[in-house]
Amino acid sequence: MAQIQKQIKIGLKHLAKADPSLRKLINKHSLQEFKPKMERSPYESLSRAIAHQQLHGKAAETILGRLMAQFPNKQFPLPSDIIKMPVSELRACGFSQSKVKSLKDIAQKTLDGIIPDSKTIQKMPDEDIIDHLVQIFGVGKWTVEMLLIFQLGRLDIWPVDDFGVRNGYRYFKNKRKVPTTKALKNIDKKWRPYRTLVALLLWREADLQKMKSLKA
Repeated sequence: MAQIQKQIKIGLKHLAKADPSLRKLINKHSLQEFKPKMERSPYESLSRAIAHQQLHGKAAETILGRLMAQFPNKQFPLPSDIIKMPVSELRACGFSQSKVKSLKDIAQKTLDGIIPDSKTIQKMPDEDIIDHLVQIFGVGKWTVEMLLIFQLGRLDIWPVDDFGVRNGYRYFKNKRKVPTTKALKNIDKKWRPYRTLVALLLWREADLQKMKSLKA
């Protein structure tokens, strides 16, 4: 973990030089709490990401908590547990019908060896991981990008499909409306190879502005 913080420090210096407009965000938001869950398997990361799709973080964690409560002696249910678990019980945890199908597919493809293990995925390039995992039902590019960032700690991911990133950019540039994915798709060249850090800063900015509006 010390290594990733060292890389982040180097990356932030690079970004401040490459794009001076980012200095305000860099000075305002600390990224010291960014700690990728490298010990998690791709199976667990993808399952958790499915739970978080289109939900507030707290709601998703509540649903995951209900799931894990069914397996009190395990840190996270095994793929075989999810395969055996009745659809009705997964639905009772709060997963939609579509998310249940995704969880089952993730579990089955893990057992079949289609989803790589932690050691294998660490060696794979970002684009190969995306191409490989979007074959899973309900797993799109955004879901894989969350795995790349929050499990593998990849530092050059630009998740413009994420509303939080786009909303953070709106505040960063003092825009009236949240920009579209298309509008932000090709503005990232000067941020390479540390685009993940820009995304993290924009997420922090969006969260800060949201808290300010709630207090107002």
